[in-house]
Amino acid sequence: MSRILIILAALSVSTWAADSNLDQLLRTVESRYNRIKTLQVLFTETYTKPREPKRTESGLLMLRRPGRMRWDYSQPKGKLFISDGKSLYLYTAAENRAEHMKLQETDDMRAPLAFLLGNLKFQKEFQNINGVQEAAGTRVTAEPKKDNLPYSKVEFLVTAEAVIREVKVVSFDNSVLHFVFDQEKVNPPLDDKLFQFQPPKGVEVVEAGQ
Repeated sequence: MSRILIILAALSVSTWAADSNLDQLLRTVESRYNRIKTLQVLFTETYTKPREPKRTESGLLMLRRPGRMRWDYSQPKGKLFISDGKSLYLYTAAENRAEHMKLQETDDMRAPLAFLLGNLKFQKEFQNINGVQEAAGTRVTAEPKKDNLPYSKVEFLVTAEAVIREVKVVSFDNSVLHFVFDQEKVNPPLDDKLFQFQPPKGVEVVEAGQ
């Protein structure tokens, strides 16, 4: 066998092994998160958009399967993004105002993270899935299979224990929403009332876009 054929064979085996390892990791991630009923985690959220200043916010994220989420912001204080599985509300204390939108109609890039407590299937939801090994874990990049979603690319940093530490969502306008998660708690007791928006007295509730 020529040296070139030997090299090609070695590369083929290496690629197969990498793909096999990635598939196994993704199946482990799916198994882990699809068994979770509730999840609580600290988050840092960084939003960047071309020709605009970078914005960094942080707080506590609570998720309850299926589709319920509550983003309690400590920075900026008083900001709340909440879903009961059907509707979304974005409340900003500084503006004394809340926006309402249907979950299926929202283009907010936080919405894709609700799949963490849904029926997570990488091969069903994404295409062109690739993984690169890093010191902190495996960085997985993928594109959504559906063409009616508000984002064009997603990126996950997954630890060897199948814990998702980072999620990056890239929109079609090249804006990027980057989340870093810490101090994850699995299946904490989270009352359903946490995911029901009760506007404070005097707060104006409007439909999104008004």
